[in-house]
Amino acid sequence: MEEITRIDTVGQYCAASNNETYHPLVSLVDLSKAPKRQNSRTVYGFYTIFLKDIKCGDLKYGCNYYDYEEGTLVFVAPGQVLGVENNGEWYQPHGTALLFHPDFIRGTSLGRNIRDYNFFSYEVFEALHLSDSERKIITDCFSMIRYELERGIDKHSKTLIISHLEVFLNYCVRFYERQFITRESAHKGLLERFETLLEDYYVSDKPQTIGLPSVSHCAAELNLSANYFGDLIKKETGKTAQEYIQLKVMDVAKEKIFDTDKSVSEIAYELGYKYPQHFTRSFKSMIGFTPNEYRKLN
Repeated sequence: MEEITRIDTVGQYCAASNNETYHPLVSLVDLSKAPKRQNSRTVYGFYTIFLKDIKCGDLKYGCNYYDYEEGTLVFVAPGQVLGVENNGEWYQPHGTALLFHPDFIRGTSLGRNIRDYNFFSYEVFEALHLSDSERKIITDCFSMIRYELERGIDKHSKTLIISHLEVFLNYCVRFYERQFITRESAHKGLLERFETLLEDYYVSDKPQTIGLPSVSHCAAELNLSANYFGDLIKKETGKTAQEYIQLKVMDVAKEKIFDTDKSVSEIAYELGYKYPQHFTRSFKSMIGFTPNEYRKLN
């Protein structure tokens, strides 16, 4: 198996890329200064965002490849493994890497909200493709961060850098929402396929062997990461993927309740619930009646 390189600190990454370390916890790295590389797999101990200038190999994330082009942002969270494969040939990286360590944002508004930026958990093939105008905004954000880093650290530095990071990430949220629309053809029929997947789930033995359908299971079946899938469904329906699944489960439950030969407990197990009381509680919460009350009413 190919060896995985671990880089735990921002300083280590800067040194390996022949860049000066202006701050031990946050940096902007000019990748063109880095030495030439071959195939590699690396796990980082910090948040990393790559803005690629030219194509220089295929990114590999898990078992998937993404053939990235100019003007692409790739987001990597701490602990994720990112690989670059280039048929064993040496290549010169180009572009910019924005790095910030979890310790830098700890106790700040960004630290409290970092989990809201779902794209750090997207697969590489779900990267953000920038238009020319969007790229200009991103490079302007980078320039503001670079200015703060190069002018030296003072009592205002952290506050200003955190603010610029939040502006940058919020623009990325906007640009991803644009991408969900402009790349609609790539996701055409997703909702229909999701619906079919849930219908097939309940005519199989999966509820008994797996349990209730989960967002991660459905996303994997549709070849998407759970967060990207969830964001697409929210954009399409206004509901989270979990809410959509729960509504489907309740629809199936209503049909089964009309079969008076089955007890509520039997129906609960058929739906994938481990415990009947959990089914009763969920049904009452979403429908307004217990399963038995609903059966009597209808």
